[in-house]
Amino acid sequence: MYEQVSHALLNDILDELDREVCREDLRHFFTRLGANFYAIHSLFFHLYGHREDFKNQMVHLTERLARAYIDRPAALKQVDMAREEDHNWFLSQQWVGMALYSDGFAGNLQGLNEHLPYLQELGVNIVHVMPILKCPQGASDGGYAVSDFRDIDPRAGTVEDVRALADSMRRRGMLLTLDVVVNHTSNEHEWAQRAREGDPDYQNLYYCFPNRDVPDMFEATMPEIFPETAPGNFTWDEEMGKWVMTVFNNYQWDLNYSNPAVFIEMLDIILFWANQGADIVRLDAVAFLWKKIGTTSQNEREAHLILQLMKDCCQVTAPGVLFIAEAIVAPSEIIKYFGEDAVIAKECEIAYNATFMALLWDAVATKNAKLLNQGIKSLPNKLDRATWLNYLRCHDDIGLGFDDADIRACDYDPYSHRRFLVDWYTGAFEGSPARGRPFGVNLKTGDARIAGALASLAGLESALEAEDQHAIDQIADLILMLHAMILSFGGIPLLWYGDEIGTLNDNSFLNDTHKASDARWIHRPRIDWARAERRHVSGTVERRLFDGLKRLIAVRKDTPAFADFNNRELIDVENPHLFVFLRTHPSLAASSVLVAANFDAKPQYLDLDTLNRRGLFRYGQIIDLASGDSPAVFNNRVVVPPYHFYWLANQRPGALLDDPFGVSRHP
Repeated sequence: MYEQVSHALLNDILDELDREVCREDLRHFFTRLGANFYAIHSLFFHLYGHREDFKNQMVHLTERLARAYIDRPAALKQVDMAREEDHNWFLSQQWVGMALYSDGFAGNLQGLNEHLPYLQELGVNIVHVMPILKCPQGASDGGYAVSDFRDIDPRAGTVEDVRALADSMRRRGMLLTLDVVVNHTSNEHEWAQRAREGDPDYQNLYYCFPNRDVPDMFEATMPEIFPETAPGNFTWDEEMGKWVMTVFNNYQWDLNYSNPAVFIEMLDIILFWANQGADIVRLDAVAFLWKKIGTTSQNEREAHLILQLMKDCCQVTAPGVLFIAEAIVAPSEIIKYFGEDAVIAKECEIAYNATFMALLWDAVATKNAKLLNQGIKSLPNKLDRATWLNYLRCHDDIGLGFDDADIRACDYDPYSHRRFLVDWYTGAFEGSPARGRPFGVNLKTGDARIAGALASLAGLESALEAEDQHAIDQIADLILMLHAMILSFGGIPLLWYGDEIGTLNDNSFLNDTHKASDARWIHRPRIDWARAERRHVSGTVERRLFDGLKRLIAVRKDTPAFADFNNRELIDVENPHLFVFLRTHPSLAASSVLVAANFDAKPQYLDLDTLNRRGLFRYGQIIDLASGDSPAVFNNRVVVPPYHFYWLANQRPGALLDDPFGVSRHP
């Protein structure tokens, strides 16, 4: 968009740019800069226009963008241009992700590179490598307390190893996801050390105060994130002689984005890792980027403006790179991190569907889909060119952030129901097979969250200990059913490493003084590769889960209706144990797939008469895409076994055997 004021400033900025920069071939850079500059100027002015050095900061920002573009490897510039041509590329059903710690998965980045064939065997083609930036040996918050944003923790490898991994993945058609912790640094970061030495410029990168006057005003409305281990939001730093804002842990200092130097530096860091080969950048703790007295200092409008500005700037230098918003907040808030636009994601293209994750675990514990169905009805529609990350487990805890109104609509009391779920998954509820641990217990409110490996939470650990083959079989069915839900719901499914072979709780964290107080380490395992080899042994749980998940991933990739074009419709089948939704490709009407899952321990039925009235399954034979078989039908009812699911489609008369939709995908 052309606008006189901003583009007059742009002309001045271009005149002031370093001559060395201007000697480079910046044709594509200037095209993108011109297209985005009005938005960049408007956002930067809104945030920092009151400052006397506004123009100097704009020059500094533009020069950083130009230098990052010059430094971008030619191969990545080609990727950028290809993705500009195919702008919906990330909405395809072809993408399946896995998140992992490089040390837990394969020792280091070189080991991860060597194990890429294992991920390809499963069908994974997006790999989120959990934080690998340099951090303290002890107080690191699992890598999220960064002491150097441009260097790798030596335990993981080197920056050269990152580039080698990215190159190897690109040749294999895989995408690399890396974290940038945008909200805070470690107290061992050079910036924090310079602040401790009394340098006012570095103190201004953080929220530092000589007494409790301002901190107390913040504390009046700010909640505690980790009340057990990090009560309050400020820490007294003896060496600096000031209070510093530390929302997450006392060793993580919050960055002050009201200072444009913070924004420019953190944007430059994002572009640095994009230039090392990251296809997707996960922006950590984005809900906390703007602090304001009298508020919770979460989800503030300025936080969204910062993300919009980051996205606009990234589109100038590295337009093929996607952003993930790490914002585990209420559904009405999470949807805003895509950006408030009619179609295009103006902030982050991808966001975590934490609501869906928690609702699935609710259905497992209650053995019904009442709250799951109710919660999905309340999930806001996302933008057309944005997508969810659907997951069952991650490095973090399971929070129970359901909307109280949805819980009451299902005739549950919100407090009692959450208490039941915590008790169920920590094994405190009589008859529960789950083996999780409570996390983040708030003694003031009674709130708590849940930690534990997927297999242990689902009951596999208990079943194996009891040598109960029937229970083992049922839990294996349940684990595959849960994965089938995230594979078919709409978005990018994100697996957690080890879940593909049923990895159980890892209690060894209790022997590490740096980890023992953080129950989340129970589900951050070190992969037992000898056990992983059991995926080739007939009759093992590892083979059943790995092969089952491998098949589901392959079917997903061959099912056009599973692409994410806001093409999901929840179906009310009047059976509280069933979760049913329809996926229909917008341009392939005959490729509709009905997803049906039974969360009960008893068989349930799906009434075809109800579906026939909707125009579904009125002709041809019904097949289950997941198994390739036709499900059992009795009195025009499809029988859904316990902890089982179907991906149902019509087999039209005369259709090709390899074309279950009756629409050949062959040329």
